[in-house]
Amino acid sequence: MSGGAAFSALVIAGLIFLVLIGIPVVTSLGVASVVGLAVLTQSADIAFGLLGTTAFEAIRGYVFAVIPLFVLMGELIARSGAAADLFTSLSRLLKRVPGSLAVSTVAGNAVFAAVVGVSVASAAAFSRIAYPVMVKAGYDKRIALGCVAGSSALGMLIPPSVLMIIWGILTQQSIGKLFVAGVIPGLLLALCYAVLCVVRAIVSPEKFGKSPRATEAVSPAATPATRDELLGSFGCGLAVFTVLGGIWAGLFTPTEGAGIGVIVALVLSLAKGMRWAGLRAAILATGRTSAPIMFLLIFAQMYSRLLALGGVGETIQVAMAGLGLGAGMVIVVMVLVWFVLGMFVDSTSIILLTVPIFAPLAQQMGIDPLAFAIIGILAIEVGIITPPFGIAVFTVKAAINEPQTPLSTIFLGAAPYWVLLLGMVAAVYWFPSLASWLPSVN
Repeated sequence: MSGGAAFSALVIAGLIFLVLIGIPVVTSLGVASVVGLAVLTQSADIAFGLLGTTAFEAIRGYVFAVIPLFVLMGELIARSGAAADLFTSLSRLLKRVPGSLAVSTVAGNAVFAAVVGVSVASAAAFSRIAYPVMVKAGYDKRIALGCVAGSSALGMLIPPSVLMIIWGILTQQSIGKLFVAGVIPGLLLALCYAVLCVVRAIVSPEKFGKSPRATEAVSPAATPATRDELLGSFGCGLAVFTVLGGIWAGLFTPTEGAGIGVIVALVLSLAKGMRWAGLRAAILATGRTSAPIMFLLIFAQMYSRLLALGGVGETIQVAMAGLGLGAGMVIVVMVLVWFVLGMFVDSTSIILLTVPIFAPLAQQMGIDPLAFAIIGILAIEVGIITPPFGIAVFTVKAAINEPQTPLSTIFLGAAPYWVLLLGMVAAVYWFPSLASWLPSVN
């Protein structure tokens, strides 16, 4: 390994150390990248000059508007009450299915994911919407909480997904194709989750309600549908159909689709009675969510330049080739890295830290880039329900506000969903057409 590559590898190790000890990722990336580039170029002025140029280039692009627009769309729909309407409508539709409330939670998360794109938002929303109803119906708490936490992972796989947007920006892949690539794996995973709930409800009905009649009595489906509920449910479906359908059909770009989605969400929110205070809160929440991501993207570009100048990517590729590992073992190593990082670091940061290294290596190994992206997002999502620091589990715990319910109950409840997530990682690797087929027919 050259001296520059060795030093860059040392900087990366220092970067990971800073992240793991609790230094914010954006700060760690910035410090490590600027210091590393200053040493490699032997000039602090060049390093800071590159920082200024990178900051300008990283966020001036038209494509970067897609992040705050999709976040705003999700905030408007979430705050309008449409998610609760969606759950109620699905409960009514599925009321004869064993474990209907759990299946409705999975289905609701799948649709809600397609308008929010953030797993944590789904976990928080359905902890407040679905969990109280399931508990009132006599569901075992482990079953109910596990269902909410486990199915929230759909938020980053079913498009539009913030992780897919960031992945596409970092790898210069088509965001629209990444969105479409996630549709089949996302729907299959949601179907597997629903089947899991049905099978468990048949095998252990006592854990899914005191009795079918009692469950039906407290279900939202027990009351007649209101016009407001139908409006919220229809609005969610319209937003999904308009945005994803338009992108897939080539009628508009992801950025244009995000803009149209915001218009649909705004009209829905106003029709649902949202006023200026709610709109202002949604806009401020969008800024609080989007601004850190934009800063992360700036320093991620600096990090990529450090890797390129230091020759780290090439060094890792040569090392992997020297070990004689096949594509399958390389994927296993990557998944293990994502798996471990997912227990300590948020999903966005994991992508920014690893994808600049892993994506070129996967391309060299001949792995389909769309399939690799879905594998990566799935593997990273495993971490959000993995102890000790699964962020979706902590979100559910905070949202239900039950001090007597330990975190272990939620982790154990989410374990079957964790297994299915890993199974989908393997399925996409062995059958890459699950991710690549739909974009190819576009």
